[in-house]
Amino acid sequence: MKLLERYILRETIKPFLVSLTIVTFIFLIDKIIDLLNLIIEKRLDIAAIVSVFSLSIPFIVALSVPMSVLVAIIITFGRLSVDNELTAFKSCGINIYTLMRSSVVAALVLSAFMIYFNNEILPETNHKLKNLLVRLHHRRPVTSIRPGTFTTVKNYTIFAFDVEDDKLRKVTIFDKQDAEFPATITAETGEIILADGGNNFKAILHNGQLHERGKEDPSAYTLSSFDELVIHLPDLGYQINIEDAAQRGDREMTTKQMITINELRREEINSLHQEIASLQRRINNLEDLPDSREVRRDINRLENLMRMHRNKIDDVQTRIREFQVEIHKKYAIAIACLIFVLLGVPIGMMIKTSGVGGAFTASTFIFIVYYICLVLGEQLGDRGQVPPFIAMWAPNILFGAIGIYLLIKSTKDTKTINVEPLKQYLTQKYRKLVGSNDNSDYEAS
Repeated sequence: MKLLERYILRETIKPFLVSLTIVTFIFLIDKIIDLLNLIIEKRLDIAAIVSVFSLSIPFIVALSVPMSVLVAIIITFGRLSVDNELTAFKSCGINIYTLMRSSVVAALVLSAFMIYFNNEILPETNHKLKNLLVRLHHRRPVTSIRPGTFTTVKNYTIFAFDVEDDKLRKVTIFDKQDAEFPATITAETGEIILADGGNNFKAILHNGQLHERGKEDPSAYTLSSFDELVIHLPDLGYQINIEDAAQRGDREMTTKQMITINELRREEINSLHQEIASLQRRINNLEDLPDSREVRRDINRLENLMRMHRNKIDDVQTRIREFQVEIHKKYAIAIACLIFVLLGVPIGMMIKTSGVGGAFTASTFIFIVYYICLVLGEQLGDRGQVPPFIAMWAPNILFGAIGIYLLIKSTKDTKTINVEPLKQYLTQKYRKLVGSNDNSDYEAS
């Protein structure tokens, strides 16, 4: 029996690795399309491109692993069904639950790893990726300067008639460090770069003039020419430490970090409730006083404060829900590996195909439906229309129930789902449609 379980597991590992590679590559292509504009505009070198995509892979893996499990299970049990190995096993008294035992154990181990992955590795890589993208967006600051428009960077306003590659032509810069009498700098050409790790602004101007008015004597006017002028502007605020930046979103935090923040938020809500109660007592006291303009004014002011506190409570509760939804999502996506085993085994047995194409088609459809349910649940959970637990675990519960039902049914009914009639029907419809279009074109000519 152990030998049989190892055989099933061995037959599953190869399609899992192949599908994981293919699915990850497909998601990477989608990422390439999203980042293509950044790559071209900022002229990223190979090292920067590799860094972006290597930091993008963990997010992709979090989704591609469960889908690859589904593909691998459908391929494995579909092949066993087509090759009549399942029939042979059943004739020897081996039921389907025994055959899938090794796959379930492997899925449990993989789910445990994905829980760790989604909780520890993924938040850090998401955080580093976000910071890297921020730095890359400021890699070539000249790209933010549009021809014929004024661009302000701290105390400098830059205008250029033409921008070509990294060069500015017919440049005018207004130096407003002296707000009362700004200096005007004109140049035939110039270039703007970031120095000191992106924290310093550096403009190099060629063949220009500097127009200044005297600080002590405004009537004094100075005009000087230069062949090259370098302007330094320190402390732009672009310097970001990729390893440790303070600002983190919910997808850049571990479960422990989000739970800690939610506890602080609940304490904030309790404090706001206490303030509201105190304001209400003050309003009650004012209402006992004789009516006057001053009393009504104080009551209105306190009621406005109460409304502000209630709005603050609603906002904090929304952020608490968002963190709760993200926490449940980390675990739900990981456990999907096990859910897809329960669903993939009967589907692999029922679909009459052993090819990779059929398995990919079926698994893609299932995963798209699952992902839509997940995204919809996340939106409903964030809005507070559905409890966070239900919002994130409902897809797993639904697909798990369907998988268990099909498993039970497969032990009693060995009928397969033959997709050939559907293929033939769609092919006939397509040919008829194409044929009718061809005829209409011919008659029109």
